[in-house]
Amino acid sequence: MNLRLFASEELKIALRSRWTQIFAAVFSVLACGVASAGYVLSGGHGVQDFARTSASLVYLVVLIVPLVSLMLGVLSLSLERGAAEVVFALPVSRWTILSGRLLGLFSALALAQFFGFGLAGLLVYRQSGPKGIGDFVIVLCASLVATAIFLALAALLSADAFGRRRTRALALALVTWLVCEVFIDLGALGLASVLSSGAASRVLILASLVNPIGALRTGSLLLVEGTGAFGAASLALLRFTHGPAGAAACITLSLVTWIAVPALWARRRLERADI
Repeated sequence: MNLRLFASEELKIALRSRWTQIFAAVFSVLACGVASAGYVLSGGHGVQDFARTSASLVYLVVLIVPLVSLMLGVLSLSLERGAAEVVFALPVSRWTILSGRLLGLFSALALAQFFGFGLAGLLVYRQSGPKGIGDFVIVLCASLVATAIFLALAALLSADAFGRRRTRALALALVTWLVCEVFIDLGALGLASVLSSGAASRVLILASLVNPIGALRTGSLLLVEGTGAFGAASLALLRFTHGPAGAAACITLSLVTWIAVPALWARRRLERADI
C-alpha cells in the first residue's frame, strides 16, 4: 500500500514535469525522423518498414534514454535537505520510499517512450504495413530495460545527495553516461590495439558484455538482425559464449546485474545516510 502510494505520487509529479514532457516530445520527433531517414540517406523516399526502423532506433535508444534516465533520476530522487527530513521522517522504511519513487519515475519515463514509439509505429504502419513489428517491440523493451538500469544508477548516485550535494550527483551522472557511452569502448579499443588478434577479440567482446549500453546494443541488434548484425564480430561473440543461448544468458546476466546491484547498493547507502 505504501509502495503504491509513493509510486502514484511520484508518477503524478514526473508527468507534470516539463523535463518529462520535453523528453516525450523530443523522443517522438527523433523516432519519427529515424523512421523516415533511412531511405532518404540511401537515395530513396518514404518511410522505412518496421525492420529497418527498429535497427536504426537501437542507436537512438542507447544514446538518449540512458542520459535522460540518469539526469531526470538524479533531479527527482535527490531532495533538498528540508524536504528529505520531512519525507524520511514518515513511519515508512526508506527502501519503500525509494522503491516507490523509482517505480513512479520509471512509469513516467516509460509512458513518454510509449508515446514516442507509438507515433513512430503508427507512421510506419500506415506507410509500410505490420511486417517486422516484432522487432519494433524488441527495441521498445530494450528502451525500458535501459530506463531501469540507469534509474538504478541514478538512485545510487543520489542516495545521500541532499541539498548542495545534488550538483555533485548531477555531475557524476553525466560522467557515468560518458563512461558507459564512450570511454569503456575507447578503452577497450585502445587495449585491443596492442594485443594479439585473439586477445583483442576477447577484450572487445567482454567490453560489449560488461558495459550496460554495449550489452543492450549487442542484444537488441542480435535479436533484430540476427548474426548479420556485426558480421564477423557476431560470429566471434557466439563462439566466445558457446552459441546463441550462451550469448543470451551472458547479456541477460549483465543487464539484470546492472539493475539489481546499483539498486541494492543505493538502499544500503540511503539507510546509512545522515539526513
